[in-house]
Amino acid sequence: MTYENILFDISNGIAKLTLNRPDKLNSFTQAMHLEVRDALGQVKADKSVRVLVLTGAGRGFCAGQDLSDRAVEPGAKGVDLGESVEKFYAPLVMELRNLPLPVICAVNGVAAGAGANLALACDIVIAGKSASFVEVFCKLGLIPDTGGTWHLPRLIGLARATGLAMLGEKLTAERAEEWGMIWKSVPDEVLMTEAMAMAAHFATAPTKGLAFTKKALQASYGNSLQDQLALEADMMRELGYSHDYREGVSAFMEKRTPEFKGE
Repeated sequence: MTYENILFDISNGIAKLTLNRPDKLNSFTQAMHLEVRDALGQVKADKSVRVLVLTGAGRGFCAGQDLSDRAVEPGAKGVDLGESVEKFYAPLVMELRNLPLPVICAVNGVAAGAGANLALACDIVIAGKSASFVEVFCKLGLIPDTGGTWHLPRLIGLARATGLAMLGEKLTAERAEEWGMIWKSVPDEVLMTEAMAMAAHFATAPTKGLAFTKKALQASYGNSLQDQLALEADMMRELGYSHDYREGVSAFMEKRTPEFKGE
């Protein structure tokens, strides 16, 4: 596929996907959804990829849905927004959550609506100091989709999630860090340097162990303690036979830097 709405490359174990409609604050159209889906398919298929970095071009990360792509005239018949969620946004969230590798989101500028919740679907979110998160759905008579109603209360609690969702107020990157909604905020000028340095770390890390960590943390939301302990035992059993565990122990004993294969 030829990409017109995103930038995508793979290098040294790092896949970098940049939403690239800067004149529209990288808002989503159906065409961009299809390109992102294709790129994520490549990430899954390429065994050399150990980490994914997601960011936006220009002065904003993502303004959510491009309303002109499904405009509704006053008095005209409405559009099926549920179909849009089912066909595009829900699969996108699940694809990011299920990738067996770390997903870093570098939020530059505004992340609004589906753009804000897309960031929250990633594993680690780093935001520039000028970045902000806005749940604009309430201003359109909608609910926070793209996993917003699931991620927000789990990350920041019901009271804060309700305030953001019902008032649509802008949340700064620094406040998002204080609330535990994102990993950290950094000066704008070092955002991508920080994100790519983290990606370089993950590109040489024990990927299978990180993938299992990601899966176990997600499973904990729905598991009892007993179920979670059983899951941990199963995962530790499998990881104990992995190359990277043996390599990690050997490197520790030999006082050298481990050479993980991600297996």
